[in-house]
Amino acid sequence: MKTIDPRHYDVIVAPVVTEKATLASEHNKVLFKVASKATKPQIKEAVEKLFDVKVKSVNTLVRKGKTKVFRGNLGSQSDTKRAIVTLEEGHRIDVTTGL
Repeated sequence: MKTIDPRHYDVIVAPVVTEKATLASEHNKVLFKVASKATKPQIKEAVEKLFDVKVKSVNTLVRKGKTKVFRGNLGSQSDTKRAIVTLEEGHRIDVTTGL
């Protein structure tokens, strides 16, 4: 049994399950919410170790939080960082079934 570094669980926060993510899964791509300080090499290593797959590339984006007014008070959601992970041919991650 292999040991997984606990830091990998801090890099990958959660999978993103949206219509866009589902369409991307047809092209061997998986979307994850990741830690805001995570780098592309850290994300690649974490996905390879946690899911036992080969990663081809990692693209990241920061989704800006929305500004909302509720009962006259101005508030905003926090920014979230997302990673689009492209897998090698023959590798697959099914995020709907969980780990």
